[in-house]
Amino acid sequence: MLELTKENFEEEVLKAEGYVLVDFWSDGCEPCKALMPHIHGFEEVYGDKIKFCSLNTMKARRLAISQKVMGLPVIAIYKDGEKIDERVKEDATVEGVEEMIKKYI
Repeated sequence: MLELTKENFEEEVLKAEGYVLVDFWSDGCEPCKALMPHIHGFEEVYGDKIKFCSLNTMKARRLAISQKVMGLPVIAIYKDGEKIDERVKEDATVEGVEEMIKKYI
């Protein structure tokens, strides 16, 4: 999974063609840590159709805020640089995220 930073976010997500899934997470977020292995599993299954990336919001707080990430976890899908869907907090379940992915493949 590609690790995003404030330096590469624009190129890897906002200027990317096609679908990009971004896992917004933080070291202090237990639900984020519980979801992360499942996101990696989804990458193995769907990685040929969707680009998978992660952003540690503690390292890029302003960037996360600019993307309207106000709580964690947030799993967002972008298409051609525009956020088109997301699962936030209690909706960011394994089932909810997989359902969202399948909607766009």
